[in-house]
Amino acid sequence: MTRITADVTFLRGYNQALVMAVGRTVGTFERSTVVQATGLTPQAVSKVIARLTVDGLIRPTGVRRPGVGKPAVVYELVPHSRYAIGAHVARRTLRLVLVDLAGTVHHSAVSPLPRDFTPPQLLDALASGIKAMTGVNDLGGGQLTGVGIGMIGPLDHAHGLVRGAHGLRHWHDVPLREIAEKHLGLPVHLDKDVTAGITAEAWRHGATFGDAALIMIESGIGGGFWLGGTAHRGAHTNAGEFGHTVVDLNGPRCVCGRHGCLEIVHNHAAEAGDVARAARVVAVGVVNLLQTLDLAHVVLAGADLLRHPEAYLAAVAEAVQADVRRTAWLTTKVTLSSLGADVIAAGAAMQVLDQHYGIPELAPI
Repeated sequence: MTRITADVTFLRGYNQALVMAVGRTVGTFERSTVVQATGLTPQAVSKVIARLTVDGLIRPTGVRRPGVGKPAVVYELVPHSRYAIGAHVARRTLRLVLVDLAGTVHHSAVSPLPRDFTPPQLLDALASGIKAMTGVNDLGGGQLTGVGIGMIGPLDHAHGLVRGAHGLRHWHDVPLREIAEKHLGLPVHLDKDVTAGITAEAWRHGATFGDAALIMIESGIGGGFWLGGTAHRGAHTNAGEFGHTVVDLNGPRCVCGRHGCLEIVHNHAAEAGDVARAARVVAVGVVNLLQTLDLAHVVLAGADLLRHPEAYLAAVAEAVQADVRRTAWLTTKVTLSSLGADVIAAGAAMQVLDQHYGIPELAPI
């Protein structure tokens, strides 16, 4: 995509996002901190800081008095000024979290969903869950920015459509973003569950987060990708079907219709109680990813994985070292998600905040 002319509104939003990112990363900052971190001019930074202060997103927290020169005003982010609710829609459960502007999870709640639930059933569960969450949490004058939904794919992020969620009969070409906004009366951001999850990890790690993948195991298996400093969604916004890559040509038939997918081979091993084999299947898939994408970080997450976290962590870490046969300069860090079972819902909430207070997306021209 090529941008022909400068868009002043875009540039203003972009500069604001850069300052907000600094505030989330360093805690307290001065004008010179932002100038050094972003490359913006001191004049531009002063204008952005003034706007953010008026909007209540940052506030002065004191001054620093250097030995020579004018005292510098020190600022900090106001985390409780804005909130978002994130939803993780799994095949069995709905998890909701309340997240502030700094990315801190303040409240988490999980409730069961009916077997093979329908869109109306999900919307009702979302509405009642959000009402309960806002009822027990005092936002202290902060604004609720919107609701983010991390959903089972395949889906079309650009148009807010669930195209055909694997294992759910009633979710074919459902305009979930549109109907959820009408039902909830709030702005809604819809994305694939694993893409929301990798966004949460990127927020938590900041600028040190390189090309990475989040592998989620929770009734299904998916992969979210962070490439080149942003979430990678693919040409049709449907990247992440990691569980539907084939690892056994003669394997069992998967819900997607193919045979020997990583997900179904893993699930058969897990259901048989062979956790070591299940973890090894995932490890083989991760090694395939590393050979293809050369990732710096692999994060493991998901409720089913978290029943045996050390087994999966050990299997993947061992495979990365043994199977890839990497030299000292080719390293990949393998970790468990620091957000545990909340990672998808938290990432969906962070996407809402990022949509309003992060780097603006370019519209096609």
